[in-house]
Amino acid sequence: MPQTSPPSPSAAHPRQLAELAGLRRRLASMLYETLLLLGVLALTFMVPLLILGIGTGYTPPGELLWVHVFVVLGMYFLWYWRRGGQTLAMQTWKLRIVDTAGNPVSLGRGWTRYALAWPSVLFFGMGLWWALIDRDRQFLHDRLAGTRIVLLSGQPTA
Repeated sequence: MPQTSPPSPSAAHPRQLAELAGLRRRLASMLYETLLLLGVLALTFMVPLLILGIGTGYTPPGELLWVHVFVVLGMYFLWYWRRGGQTLAMQTWKLRIVDTAGNPVSLGRGWTRYALAWPSVLFFGMGLWWALIDRDRQFLHDRLAGTRIVLLSGQPTA
């Protein structure tokens, strides 16, 4: 009697179902992300500046501080988006960032989304309000960057 071997993982690669995430879930994830970013900034921004200030009495100019914040947060987001498509908050809320074809976000597309998110949020949240009129309820920075946030389902499919 011939023996059959179990299918290799590449032959039967189960995919997770994904649908566009709802607006409330994405906003809740953003709020949670904000709390987590306070810790990231405390470690990478306030601590070094305190050491620099106490040790040398020097305080960098405000423009340089904003560049530092922009780069540090960019590295945080790109690190997580490129390594699994989820930040810590997105993992909690079962969200993942993908491109419009459902593939992982490229480095260039990730930086584009990150850079566009700043004015989207800082101009009175206009890019967030955009989701109320968008046909897929996507934020403006997602629409412009060619990304979307999907909700992960716990049920794999064949």
